[in-house]
Amino acid sequence: MIAPVRTVRLTLRQPQETDLAAMIAFGQSPRSAFIGGPLDEVECRDHYEGNADLWAERGHGFWSVDETATGRMVGRVGVISFVGWPEPELAWHLYDGFEGKGYGLEAAAAARAHFHAHVSPKPLMSMVSPDNPRSIALALRLGARPERDFDLDGLPVVIYRHPGPELPA
Repeated sequence: MIAPVRTVRLTLRQPQETDLAAMIAFGQSPRSAFIGGPLDEVECRDHYEGNADLWAERGHGFWSVDETATGRMVGRVGVISFVGWPEPELAWHLYDGFEGKGYGLEAAAAARAHFHAHVSPKPLMSMVSPDNPRSIALALRLGARPERDFDLDGLPVVIYRHPGPELPA
């Protein structure tokens, strides 16, 4: 088990089966359109199990993100990679009602820093739909810059390149 990562307001932790209800609600909502949704319950469970496999095989994956003060799950953020992808991706899904609070920026920056400190210093990318202005804005706030267009299983995305880890002077 990997220790949780804590920020000022959030706790990033490895997923638990109790997260499935929130994952299914997100997956079945229109909010999941940018990840191939809406998804049925079986597809949501497959995403959960695929994420567990990433953690076991590669030491990274989606973190479940909780508000530290309330314990409510606000979404999932982490570094994921699958067969056919050009490289590992820093990705985020914020659940309904949690956008616009800076949680995405706070969680994604913490996940990226953890990845760089514990897995690889190689700069990450994010694949963002050109039709998702909130994710584009988050990628830019994280310091990522558009690099190139990419076809992700028939979905056009733009690959945004993140800066690498800051090295001590």
